[in-house]
Amino acid sequence: MAEDFGRLAPWLARWALELDGEPFVTGYSKSLLAPVRRGGIPAMLKIAADADERRGALQMVWWTGEGAAPVLAHDREALLMVRLAGPRSLADMAREGRDDEATRTLCAVADRLHALRGGGPPAGLIPLRRWFRALAPAAAAQGGVLAGALATAETLFAEPQGWCVLHGDLHHANVLDGGELGWLAIDPKGLFGERAYDYANILCNPDGPTAIAPGRLAAQAAVIAEAARLPLKRVLAWTHAHAGVSAAWCIKDGFDPTAALAIAEIAGAELSRLGWSSK
Repeated sequence: MAEDFGRLAPWLARWALELDGEPFVTGYSKSLLAPVRRGGIPAMLKIAADADERRGALQMVWWTGEGAAPVLAHDREALLMVRLAGPRSLADMAREGRDDEATRTLCAVADRLHALRGGGPPAGLIPLRRWFRALAPAAAAQGGVLAGALATAETLFAEPQGWCVLHGDLHHANVLDGGELGWLAIDPKGLFGERAYDYANILCNPDGPTAIAPGRLAAQAAVIAEAARLPLKRVLAWTHAHAGVSAAWCIKDGFDPTAALAIAEIAGAELSRLGWSSK
C-alpha cells in the first residue's frame, strides 16, 4: 500500500483529489486504480503501468465521453475519469438469461465508439495486424487450432473492410453502468483496423463456461451480425482469429489457453458449416 500511495500521491495533490476507497492493481496490465473524489464528485484515478495503457488513455481523451467514460484530467501516465458506479452488470445480464440484451448493449456502445470524428485519430494507434504478431510463431509451434486461426487471420488481413479506431478489448467487464450517462466503455487498447474485430471479444466473454456453452457462440454471433450490420461470416472469422491470438498470448505469458482454444475451435466449426474458405 505504501508503494501504491507513493505512485498516487503526486496526482492526488496536483488534482486536489481525496481517496474514496482502497487502491487496487489490475490483474493483467498491473496498472494502479484508485477511487477518488474531486470536489465531492466520484472519480477514478488510473496510473498506467505500460505503453499500451498510456495509449489507451489518449484514446479515452479522444472519445470526449461519447461512448466512453468522460475524462476529467490527463497527463502522461495518469488519467482521471468519471467513476461509473451504476448497479447494472452486463456480465450478470449475460449469465442470467439476458445474453441477447447484453450483446445488443455492447453493440450500441461500439456504434458510438466507432463513429467518425473530426481532427484525426489519437496518436500512436497500433495497426491490427501488429496486434496479431504473436499468432504466427504460436501456430508454427503448436499447429492444429492455432494454424487454422492463423489462416483465417491472414484471409481477413488480405481483404480489409470498414477500418476505424478500435476499442480492442470491448466486452462485458469493460462497459459499465454510468447511471444517467448510460453504458460507457473503459480500458481501450488503442488499435486501428477492421470494425468487425471489436465484436470478437463479446463472443469470448463474459467467462469461459458461458462463452463455450453449447449453441451460445452461434446465437450471439447472429445477434451481433444484425445489431452491428455486419456479415455473419466476418463476425465469426474475427472471433476465430481473435481466440487464436488470445490462446497464443496465454501460452506466451503462462496462462491457461484452454478456453481460448475451445472458442477458436467452435468458431472455426461454425465457419466451416457456413462455407468459409481461408486463402
